[in-house]
Amino acid sequence: MTTEKPLEQTLVPVLLGADLNCYNVARAFHEEYHVISYAFGRYALGATAHSRIVRFTAVPELNAAPVMVKTLTDFAKTQKGKILILIGCTDEYVDLIIQNKPLLQNDYILPYTTPELASRVSAKDIFCSYCQEYNLPHPKTVIIHPDSSLEQLNALPFSYPVVIKPSSSAVYWQHPFDGMHKVYIGKNKEEAEAIIKRIFASGYPLSLVVQDFVPGDDSRMYVLTAYADKNAKVKMMCLGHVLLEEHTPKGLGNHAAILTEVNRPLMEKLKAFLEGIGFVGYANFDIKYDERDGEYKVFEFNIRQGRSCYYVTASGANIARYLVEDYVNDALPEKCLFVEEPVYWRYIPDPIVYRYVNKDLAKRVKKCKKEGKAASSLRYAPDLRWNMKRYLFVQLHEHNHYKKYKKYYHP
Repeated sequence: MTTEKPLEQTLVPVLLGADLNCYNVARAFHEEYHVISYAFGRYALGATAHSRIVRFTAVPELNAAPVMVKTLTDFAKTQKGKILILIGCTDEYVDLIIQNKPLLQNDYILPYTTPELASRVSAKDIFCSYCQEYNLPHPKTVIIHPDSSLEQLNALPFSYPVVIKPSSSAVYWQHPFDGMHKVYIGKNKEEAEAIIKRIFASGYPLSLVVQDFVPGDDSRMYVLTAYADKNAKVKMMCLGHVLLEEHTPKGLGNHAAILTEVNRPLMEKLKAFLEGIGFVGYANFDIKYDERDGEYKVFEFNIRQGRSCYYVTASGANIARYLVEDYVNDALPEKCLFVEEPVYWRYIPDPIVYRYVNKDLAKRVKKCKKEGKAASSLRYAPDLRWNMKRYLFVQLHEHNHYKKYKKYYHP
């Protein structure tokens, strides 16, 4: 697809969501093409509130397929002659986009893989079998189904504590209950059994994944973001060394501070996996270094850009540019870019990072800052300048993290 008009006049990013992921994507498009993104979600969130670069519309039932399709087709009618790129910013919205491709593809560029492949790789239980097939190190795993006997918790092939999480995050969040967490840690058999019963009692109908707990603090975590083009060839890989994660119940596991690094053997192995399965679009891997055997264990695979994806854009691999060069300009380079630029990204105030990371990582962070290789998602000058409501939100948002870490993080 090509266009004779400047992209600033024709390109319209359409985002589903309102969280940090949404803002990161909108910022990438604004930095690269100076365009405003349109976002739709069930309710407004602070990350995109009072923003000049995101025009948000609340649609209460947007997670229902008929409502989503009608909302998007109606919007497309108001944008005749424009290039519309549709991007989901949560698992649920990505699933809806992929499952409704036939109804949306005439109006939108849809940079996603097939529904069949998406359903297989996004299920954490099935992903474990892919890890075995492609020799990807991963934590030892047991799958618990709603009708499974919990007696198998007495004979796990690994010791307690264990990690417990739903095989489908998108479906899991549709069955809310008190004390709901993103991920759970069962310290013993009794605790694990209670967690599992509570989740299934909510009506969650799919399987749960019980995994070996890989020891180590947040700094043992890594995130890898990759882009596979429309021909299923990987064109970009960016590895981030996680410094700190969030520790609130519903935010547990969200990345809060990252340093980019390079690990070619790990990156090449995941590149071969993505191309081997014929994947298309953005991929996001959660990884943890296991000091017990010196291997990087792949925890899960998300078929979208991650919530912390601005670390990629800040390192020079603007995530919006890859989409446009692929689907609009048909001009992606032949070779895959393995990002090597060291960049420090954070979503929280620097003093929190300095307080909790080790001296070596703190030294590397300060070096990046001194060299001007540091970025914060919400500190975007074009969106803060003469925008007092936005500025005050960002200040308060960052300040609140001091209380959150004091309350929830006890390393």
